[in-house]
Amino acid sequence: MDTHTHFLKDDTRLTGFVRMREAVGRAGWNPGLAGKPQSLEDLKFDNYFKEIFLDSDTKVALISSAPSDVPDDWFLTNEMMAKARAGVNARLGGRRLLSHAIFTPGQPGWMDGLDRALADLKPDSMKGYTIGDNTNKDLSRHPWRLDDDKLVYPAYEKMAKAGIVNVCIHKGLFPPSLDQKYPNLRPYCDVRDVGKAAKDWPQLNFIIYHGAYRFPGGGDPVDALARFDRTGRVDWVTDLAEIPGRYGVSNVYADLGQLFALTTVAQPRLTAALMGTLVRGMGVDHVIWGTDAVWTGAPQWQIEGLRRLEIPEDMQRRHGFAPLGAADGPVKTAILGENVARLYRYDRRVELGGSTRLAELKAEYERSGIGRSNRRYGYVVRA
Repeated sequence: MDTHTHFLKDDTRLTGFVRMREAVGRAGWNPGLAGKPQSLEDLKFDNYFKEIFLDSDTKVALISSAPSDVPDDWFLTNEMMAKARAGVNARLGGRRLLSHAIFTPGQPGWMDGLDRALADLKPDSMKGYTIGDNTNKDLSRHPWRLDDDKLVYPAYEKMAKAGIVNVCIHKGLFPPSLDQKYPNLRPYCDVRDVGKAAKDWPQLNFIIYHGAYRFPGGGDPVDALARFDRTGRVDWVTDLAEIPGRYGVSNVYADLGQLFALTTVAQPRLTAALMGTLVRGMGVDHVIWGTDAVWTGAPQWQIEGLRRLEIPEDMQRRHGFAPLGAADGPVKTAILGENVARLYRYDRRVELGGSTRLAELKAEYERSGIGRSNRRYGYVVRA
């Protein structure tokens, strides 16, 4: 169960992910991309359906989006996410796709938009970006804090009354290279506002996306690992993992979106440190699977990364980390699906209704000989 997936709307004008994939090829991180033309079509729905449901072991996914202060620059509108959910579930004969609705504190008319989404779209969970406009950071005018009792708490009240339990929050992905460029946004990107909000709203779960990991883009996994080896901490991830103990709360969770994509091939010891830190601080039942696919390709290579990952014994001894165990063991089984099912009150026997349409579609797909894509739009091992 992957709670963190994306595609772009048909009329998008956002080419940043295409440029990212081209840069990965030029940089030599993945030589297989160097000669491959990149296209926006690979980031739209048809390829999303193929890569999520046919090219990976993902059985249930959650479609997400990102807002912008520029209306045309939303990845998907809330209505588009709900429509995609309805279409996929009708096609596959079960509840295979869940969907967010985005809330945007401070934007003009945002509370009316929240009311419409809750009443008309019945989202499975909500998602917010405390940075405001993450797509156009130079235009972001409405950053906000989770613990702003005047601006945001009335929205939590509406969510709770509508039966929403899970509030997903984009955090991290703000490397030190951006601190001077966007000093006005930097205070909103870490997790300093999570603890009080979670304590004030025990009826909600605050699911922190990307595990609040700070370092991609302007940082390097080697730098993050060096800092961990020196201090035993990873910027913002360790802060997140300490919140349950510091605030006495049990309603803060970590999503793993991008953690594996950014680290597991480039620096697997860092991935082990991230996983050990989150499991030790938050409990294995509070770490949930997400990939941020399809930005970095089909999610299968990240799934395989978790299945294969183990925390080195020297790291276990030094930091008190527990082993992750077998691919089908209790820790990885919990992270890859059971924790999500519990959070979203998902009973597979009821939700899937005995439908075999996905299995039949995958079998037909395999017989066609097309073959699934395992291409990674990021680091690969260099000989």
